[in-house]
Amino acid sequence: MADHMIVSTRKGLFDVHREGGGWTVGEGSFLGDNVTLALHDPRDGADYAALNHGHFGVKLHRRDRGGTWQEIATPAYPPKPEGLDDRDGWNRPVKWTTQLIWSLESGGADEPGTIWAGTMPGGLFRSRDRGDTWEMIRPLWDMPQRNLWTGGGADIPGIHSICVDPRASQTVRIAISCGGVWVTHDGGATWRQSAHGMCFDDGPPGFAENPETQDPHMMVQCPAAPHRFWVQHHCGIWRSEDDAQTWQRVHARPSSFGFGVVVHPNDPDTAWFVPGIKDEKRYPVDGRLVVTRTRDGGQSFDVLANGLPQAHAYDIVFRHALAGDDTGERLAFGSTTGNLWVSEDQGDTWETVSTSLPPVHAVRFTS
Repeated sequence: MADHMIVSTRKGLFDVHREGGGWTVGEGSFLGDNVTLALHDPRDGADYAALNHGHFGVKLHRRDRGGTWQEIATPAYPPKPEGLDDRDGWNRPVKWTTQLIWSLESGGADEPGTIWAGTMPGGLFRSRDRGDTWEMIRPLWDMPQRNLWTGGGADIPGIHSICVDPRASQTVRIAISCGGVWVTHDGGATWRQSAHGMCFDDGPPGFAENPETQDPHMMVQCPAAPHRFWVQHHCGIWRSEDDAQTWQRVHARPSSFGFGVVVHPNDPDTAWFVPGIKDEKRYPVDGRLVVTRTRDGGQSFDVLANGLPQAHAYDIVFRHALAGDDTGERLAFGSTTGNLWVSEDQGDTWETVSTSLPPVHAVRFTS
């Protein structure tokens, strides 16, 4: 069971440890800087931190186990060809620059040093040398379908979920807001749309069911049953039982809207969500912060509130800010109001770790 977390916030990256039966927020790194995402690589113990300095751009750093942070290369787009009229699904010109590193994932166990990065405005990158150099996956970027992708709340498309298949490292699935789900079986050389069955609640004829314009908020794959997937979508929850080839909708209470999803590492029927009111509202239903859990593949849901604020709660939990450890017993999530909670019993009860952190972007358990 993991006794350590790295918590990415608007004003730094914080190491959080379990000590003496409780959790303690320890030393921070990059204090005052906007740390948007972090990755712990269990293969070699290295940590990666993505920073967004606004006007000064996006940076990436790495520390080895017990070491200090060192700046490494940042995934970079190639120059935009002169005269190319490249537009997204909103008919807006696409800037060929890294505007955000929105996902970081380790490669397969048989690929030491391989790291994947998803970015805004929709480019996927791979490093084979622990982030010292990066290559853009051009077959995905050069697809004509990319010009159908649109932005969600961030206005530009972005790759926020990367699932490297534990059965075959060359099989990688990504989820894009708003561009659906895509899969490669040859390490990125070719791609196929894989969001069939997802839909919006409304839209122009032919738009609501179009897999290439869907808005998955987060996609996860069950390690012990890798043919099983869960997606938190802008318009609800979906699950797949056939390697993400088709998706079935699931209805939850008090809401099916949210950003994050965690699947139990050994039980694909057990998954957790943090529901809210969607679109322009985006706060917990009735001001009551809860976590929902299904243990039967979405047929029913438990509403878990023990230890969470049940009045005047306006916490938003971003897609990478809900995490589970490798046992399925321990969960954690952080919110935009700087709160951080941990559960030791699959969400039945929650312990407050901090109420004074900066707004939390992401939470990761580490080994």
